Amino acid sequence: SAVPVSKKRRVADFQLSIASVTEDSSSDCLAPDLNLQAQKLAERLKCDAVVSEISAGPGTVNFTINRELLAKTVLQQVLKDGSEYGVKSELFSTVPKQKAVIEFSSPNIAKKFHIGHLRSTIVGNFIANLKVALGHEVIRMNYLGDWGMQFGLLGVGFQLFGNKEKLKTSPLQHLFEVYVQINKAAEDENTKKLAKDFFRKLEEHDEQTLSLWKQFRDFSIDEYIRIYKRLGVHFDEYSGESFYQEKSKEVLKMLENKGLLQKTIKGTGIVDLSEKKDLSSFSTVMRSDGTSLYITRDLAAAIDRMNKHNCDTMIYVTDKSQSNHFQHLFQILKLMGYDWVERCQHVSFGLVQGMKTRRGEVIFLEDVLNEVRSRMLQNMASTKTTKEIEDPMETAEKVGLAALIIQDFRGLLSSDYQFSWDRAFQSRGDTGVFLQYTHARLHSLEQMHGNEQLTDINVACLQEPDAISVLQHLLRYDEVLYRSSQDLQPKHIVSYLLTLRTGLPEPARLCLFQAARSVLANGMKLLGITPVTQM
Repeated sequence: SAVPVSKKRRVADFQLSIASVTEDSSSDCLAPDLNLQAQKLAERLKCDAVVSEISAGPGTVNFTINRELLAKTVLQQVLKDGSEYGVKSELFSTVPKQKAVIEFSSPNIAKKFHIGHLRSTIVGNFIANLKVALGHEVIRMNYLGDWGMQFGLLGVGFQLFGNKEKLKTSPLQHLFEVYVQINKAAEDENTKKLAKDFFRKLEEHDEQTLSLWKQFRDFSIDEYIRIYKRLGVHFDEYSGESFYQEKSKEVLKMLENKGLLQKTIKGTGIVDLSEKKDLSSFSTVMRSDGTSLYITRDLAAAIDRMNKHNCDTMIYVTDKSQSNHFQHLFQILKLMGYDWVERCQHVSFGLVQGMKTRRGEVIFLEDVLNEVRSRMLQNMASTKTTKEIEDPMETAEKVGLAALIIQDFRGLLSSDYQFSWDRAFQSRGDTGVFLQYTHARLHSLEQMHGNEQLTDINVACLQEPDAISVLQHLLRYDEVLYRSSQDLQPKHIVSYLLTLRTGLPEPARLCLFQAARSVLANGMKLLGITPVTQM
């Protein structure tokens, strides 16, 4: 494998771990033995026109490539492959091309678009981008919370406080306001009865009721599409719980036929998930009045998607508080005899604390995007180096989003973290702002030196240690992509890009700058960031 670049010392280009090739690779092989084996192997290997130096390290054999060859090969490869650099690597040659359904974002209509939904949106988008870049077929799915008892309340609320004009112009905000208002009266017996009646009519497909519900859904989706576009996110399908109210009845029948559905004294329907069949672990799949629950609709949705898309993998991106729900979901599918459940995966992430906008707690995604833009505009206005930019609003939004995404992706997805606007927007250090700044700077260097096509790469001028470091780093890009493709964690790519931007030597080495900018842009796009060319 390629050797990670070190700031402190010169490193070789590639290393072979002895433990990975010894016959008795069981753990009883001691470190001194491995070191000795490495030494012996290194002594027996000969240098040639490609390898200029071979040495032994702790349990490894290290190879240094002929410097001129390294420079020529890496730069030619990067500039030739362009946006496909790293993706065409032989590391991926054995990975079969697959079809994946990725469900992410999934907000509830008329409720808050909280920070968890934002995290789900950017994480799901990253996974989808990465899979598409690697040649897989991806269906991006948004599974809306567009059904359930709250629509009874919302329907009644709209009849009392609703406004058709506001519903058209700002549906998300208006429905949220109506929902908050009617919730104040939700304890009132009469309101409860009206809400129940409204929802029953919905379930019975009453035309007038359905038509109002459909407006709620359609206007909301239109507005979501517009806002997602600002985030650089799109979906192939807007699904939702409403699609599965009928199909969930079929699921309950199937469970009953397979002898998996049990009734409690209260009349609710449950599935026993315990190993000893003693109900020490169970999942409730039906209310006492026979109606379906969230998990029943999820079961119906999973079965339907598999039938429809026949995909190789199905990924759900939600916060870790839903881990239990997905465990139950997968267990029930397995009990029902669906072997494909092995190909389903829950990618969970931690909680974000402390994200508030100037208006207070995050309620709408648009508030976050506006906050990002206004904070960045302020930063840009106060910086002396800011050039006259053609479209400052758009640049501010792209740089601000980079700040948000890099702060979110720096650690393991499963860890909780404390959000800080100040830290995210620092223009120095490991931030999205500095990544964008580096990309813009490299772009302007290219512009200054004319955009000539570099066919003849003068490698003699790329021998100083800093330049070699950048080349070695570019060499490793495919391995970083491979790691992220295996565990679906963006942090490998983030730390790679942050290291790439610190190592660039100052004297104008145009082809090196071009290569670095190209890889930087590729990595940023995978993370869901649009690189800017001026700042």
